[in-house]
Amino acid sequence: MMRGIATVSFYAADVKAARSWYEEFLGVEAYYAMPSADEPAYVEFRFGDFQCELGIIDARFADHQVGPTPAGAIVYWHVDDLETTLARLIELGATVNEEIVERGNNTGFRTASVVDPFGNLIGIMTNPHYLQILNQLNT
Repeated sequence: MMRGIATVSFYAADVKAARSWYEEFLGVEAYYAMPSADEPAYVEFRFGDFQCELGIIDARFADHQVGPTPAGAIVYWHVDDLETTLARLIELGATVNEEIVERGNNTGFRTASVVDPFGNLIGIMTNPHYLQILNQLNT
């Protein structure tokens, strides 16, 4: 069962410039950069009431064409069981866009995405941050 938006990912050919722009727009600094803050291939922000995540990924890692025209984002929904949810989506007619991928250094963040029968991208992930926020709300 989908539980809530976990992470929104955008792509940029210049991650450092995108980080600066989003820091200005959001009014917060990126809290995470990989492999380094000086030469990031990925940066992440947490902001808003529920500390939503926005990731900026170097466009060279995109699994689709990234260009100068407007593009959408893959919204990742937190799920408790990534393998079961992926299998269910496929069973219902979705096709795999990206197989399960471990994100970070064994931190528990794992993602996958599919294309639904109507051509829409659906991202699913296990996200320890989402569960942490949920647990805080329930205590």
